[in-house]
Amino acid sequence: MNPTRFAAGHAAHADWRLALARALDALLLELRAAGGHEQAGRDGLPEYTLGFCYLSDRFAADAEGIVAELQRRLPGVHWVGTVGIGVAATGAEHFDEPALALMLAPLPRRAFRVFSGVQPLRAEAEDFHPHTALVHADGRTPDLQELLPELAERTASGYLFGGLSASRGRSVQIADGVFDGGGLSGVAFSAEVGVISRVTQGCQPIGPRRLVSRAQDNFVITLDGRGALDCVMEDLGLPPDMALEPVAEALSNTLVGLHPGEDAELVAPVAFGADMLVRNIIGLDPRAGVVAIGDEVEQGAWLIFCRRDPAAALADLRRIAREIRDELVDSDRVALGAVYVSCSGRGGPHFGRPAAELELIRDVLGDVPLAGFFAGGEIAHSRLYGYTGVLTVFAAAR
Repeated sequence: MNPTRFAAGHAAHADWRLALARALDALLLELRAAGGHEQAGRDGLPEYTLGFCYLSDRFAADAEGIVAELQRRLPGVHWVGTVGIGVAATGAEHFDEPALALMLAPLPRRAFRVFSGVQPLRAEAEDFHPHTALVHADGRTPDLQELLPELAERTASGYLFGGLSASRGRSVQIADGVFDGGGLSGVAFSAEVGVISRVTQGCQPIGPRRLVSRAQDNFVITLDGRGALDCVMEDLGLPPDMALEPVAEALSNTLVGLHPGEDAELVAPVAFGADMLVRNIIGLDPRAGVVAIGDEVEQGAWLIFCRRDPAAALADLRRIAREIRDELVDSDRVALGAVYVSCSGRGGPHFGRPAAELELIRDVLGDVPLAGFFAGGEIAHSRLYGYTGVLTVFAAAR
């Protein structure tokens, strides 16, 4: 793969045409510095073949017009993307405002395949062998938690990265066209495309690990042989005779970290690696002492009550960014571009200042071209996460 950097641009404006024009101006400025898209493929200059397009939900209704204009301005480029509550760019974010982020990649056409419901990804095609995949999904898709592992099995590495569309209106995906109404889409990459990816959690444990000793569906009945509600009250430091209303309020700010039971060495606070799934508490039954969470729970799993913690989230994001930087150095590779998918609950005012995550990533990795979005759920490996960030860097030998 030719180690030519990706090119990126972003802009915010109430009129999508002006926002797109400004983002394209910034992107094309980078392209001209690299030789110009008009000269793509000539005299050894790079051909930009794959485009990433992320829209804030304020532009969801205009997706067809935006994609049509991109295809007109940059013919021959394949486009993928989706909609989020906000969009991410190099060192910047646009949260809860009309905005878009674009990125172009000069990948060999043989090295990627765009897929969607009308163009499914095949595990083995005659001329393409998927190794990893960027995935965009609609959270309303039936059996989504089963579809992700099935899709991962069609790749050689089993590794997916991406997220769920997030919109207060129309939910759209971009895959050489505009789709809505559920399903999965994205782009698969062959082993020729180097990818380094990490998951960062945004939560801090507030109690010890506990064994799920009895559960049914999404109801946690007993933990460590005791009533689940008694355990969460204890871990939160709440008196057992507290009135229901303040208990419900305390639980609304409490999350659950779930981990497969086979890892008997799991201990807090170093408990929130990529295998930890964070879910909401969605209800309780004070008479039965049962707690309901937003996912099915298996008997024998480990469970830790936790809270979102901005300081811990930024510290962990810095850790994974440094891991990626160190892996680049150790393998003598250079970062070409990056995709960052963050939970919509992490963006905007969550960290006390705008673009805290994106500034941190730029501080560690430098001005690597980046595009991404604030999602309704994050995808990594073959799982669906919550309150996390998934940072993926495309890399090539120097």
